[in-house]
Amino acid sequence: MLPLLYLHGLSSSDFVPALTELFGSAAGLSASVVTRLTTQWQAEREAFGQRDLSEVDDVYCWADGVHFSIRLGEQGRLCCLVIVGVRADGRKELVAVADGTRESTEDWAELLRDLRRRGMGAPVVMVGDGALGLWRALREVFPQTREQRCWVHKVRNILNALPKSVQAGARRALNEILLAEDRTHAERAIDAFAADYGVKWPKAVAKVTDDRDVLLTFFDYPAEHWLHLRTTNPIESSFAPVRARTRVTKGPGTRDTGLAMVFKLLQAAEGRWRAVNGPHLVALVRAGARFEAGKLIERPDQTPDKEADEDVTKVAA
Repeated sequence: MLPLLYLHGLSSSDFVPALTELFGSAAGLSASVVTRLTTQWQAEREAFGQRDLSEVDDVYCWADGVHFSIRLGEQGRLCCLVIVGVRADGRKELVAVADGTRESTEDWAELLRDLRRRGMGAPVVMVGDGALGLWRALREVFPQTREQRCWVHKVRNILNALPKSVQAGARRALNEILLAEDRTHAERAIDAFAADYGVKWPKAVAKVTDDRDVLLTFFDYPAEHWLHLRTTNPIESSFAPVRARTRVTKGPGTRDTGLAMVFKLLQAAEGRWRAVNGPHLVALVRAGARFEAGKLIERPDQTPDKEADEDVTKVAA
């Protein structure tokens, strides 16, 4: 099977020849089989969207909206709103897959209110791109949740606002911020970036300076988690197989089948998601422990002690 899938399916994203050679020209490709599968997937997505969340505790969440064209009828484009979370034990899980006409405040607020009605508590941190609809909705539904902007989206937007001749240098300067050893060094790197590029390209620099606080939120949490909190990569990487299939099919036929497809592909990918680094620290974050420069300085049950060097694993236990 693997050579055939590589030859016909994986290398070209054209899966029909691979299925034909494996199962015959008709097996697995009939309209009735496709209809049965999509109907089953839609039912599974609806059940997933109605499950009780009172026992779920997602400490960190990533949110993003992904757009697809709809081939049939006059349904326009599908905006699929996706939320992925990290449970207190460090495992990642799919939290929500919902329909949205666009990434508006109303769309995100309705999704977040639905999650709250079903028992979901407020995450400690929400990670997303610069779409204002998500952040306005978050402040309305979960005002205590902190915001972290995605650095991948931010860097892309900044470089697009600069001429190509200076983009290489600007990227290095932005990496100095992103990969700083702590918040203090990141603040200095932002000031240096503003000094170097602010006179000629103030709009590009404002994309950093205006969002300074929400770009550096991740520094207030364990250093082991910084890699995960800086970007929405857990969602972006999981959408690679979704995009591969929509290229072949020219987009889903209807909104319902598109949502069902996205749900099933993400559900399949969920089994391969690895836990965050330092999974034992997630429970401490939920409990309210304080971190400075990525290190634990105050447990939930003690006063601040910067000299504390106890084993963090024992603390979590």
